[in-house]
Amino acid sequence: MPLIFDLHHASLLVANTARSLAFYRDLLGLSVDPARPELGFPGAWLQVGRCQIHLLELPNPDPVAGRPAHGGRDRHVALMVADLDPLLARLAAAGVPSTMSRSGRRALFCRDPDGNALEFIESR
Repeated sequence: MPLIFDLHHASLLVANTARSLAFYRDLLGLSVDPARPELGFPGAWLQVGRCQIHLLELPNPDPVAGRPAHGGRDRHVALMVADLDPLLARLAAAGVPSTMSRSGRRALFCRDPDGNALEFIESR
């Protein structure tokens, strides 16, 4: 077995947990893991298959402005989806801009309310 064999979670800094939950839970449909302990700051753990995204409501030391328009040219979290079309429709209906991957594969990029880039890769 390799030394590192799986990903447990990725953490994203957010300015407002409630606003981020409206995006990740309500728009994208991720479920909240209620097992998150009291850590001394607001946040949420979101289930993504057997992995998680941890939202950390903390001051963000990184600039939000001036980031590349296409999230594929910025640090990002990549998530698998069965079909991009329903996601594209949800994002468009919510007014969330997205761009298609330039790699030739069926994938899209968008940003959350805090400017964190997300990639969604279709795997049918």
